[in-house]
Amino acid sequence: MSAPLAVVAVLVAAALFGTTGTAQALGPDQSTPLGVGAARLVLGGLGLLAILPLVGGRRAEAIRLWRTPAGATAGVCTALFQVFFFAAVHQTGVAVGTLTAIGSGPVLAGLLARFVLGERPGRSWLIATGLCLLGLTLLVAGGGDAQRVDVLGVALALLAGLAYAGYTVLAKRQLTDGHEPSTVIAAAFGLGGLLLVPLLLTQPLAWLTEPRGVGIAFHLGLVTTTLAYLFFIRGLAVLPAGPTATLMLAEPVVATTLGIVVLHERLPLISAAGVGLLLGGLLLQGLGTATGKRGPTTEARGLPTQPAVNTHPELEKACLCTSPTSPR
Repeated sequence: MSAPLAVVAVLVAAALFGTTGTAQALGPDQSTPLGVGAARLVLGGLGLLAILPLVGGRRAEAIRLWRTPAGATAGVCTALFQVFFFAAVHQTGVAVGTLTAIGSGPVLAGLLARFVLGERPGRSWLIATGLCLLGLTLLVAGGGDAQRVDVLGVALALLAGLAYAGYTVLAKRQLTDGHEPSTVIAAAFGLGGLLLVPLLLTQPLAWLTEPRGVGIAFHLGLVTTTLAYLFFIRGLAVLPAGPTATLMLAEPVVATTLGIVVLHERLPLISAAGVGLLLGGLLLQGLGTATGKRGPTTEARGLPTQPAVNTHPELEKACLCTSPTSPR
């Protein structure tokens, strides 16, 4: 896959992820944030494992990854992301919950990638991420009462962002070690789904007997998880972790738009300016990524080369550009 197509794949994944908060908000009254998050990961993980042979992966290898430190921790991160993210959205609203969780991802992923993978962020990544985070700050600052910003909700969202960043870096490490992208993603989400089965069984499940509840569960599981992460992993197999996490900030833009159009959440002028900065940062990152000079083959083998496909000329790194990251 070329760098421009990889950028498109990540943006498609981000757009699908952006529908999760609104889907939860439209769920039946009996549903709970933990129940919705658990159902999403259980269905999504099963879906990924079911289609794994059709997309070039192997179930036996995926299960073997569960017994490795990186594979097991990645699975735990996917489970924790669901729990923290849906609880944050319930606590503080779709817009702020999604923005905080996903907005913190690039910074946290960049820091983890620096210390775990040795990636050095380039200037364009820093500028693009800075624009996005400034836009995120304005978007949240303009929220007011309508977006119900509170300390607990923001804290839960930040924990979700940390889990997302952790999964991204660990998945990339597994790709660097030579594992097939689809196998890596199916292993993490399959294990995460298994870990959340006990939690799912403790939640009210009557909403899953209603047509609307079933539709939302399958949308969250098969569309925003199975399908979205197939796009995501293909893009991440080409792009480095930091820029990919920045591109994923398209998710809160979609989530905010849906919150306004579908849920009638208000967006003050200062928040609208924040959306503009977010889009500007995404455009800068997308252009910088798509015009990179290096293809993924050498990097995917873990050999030191020049900056990766979508990376920047100043981004020097070795064996770091096969990835499959976010949580979501």
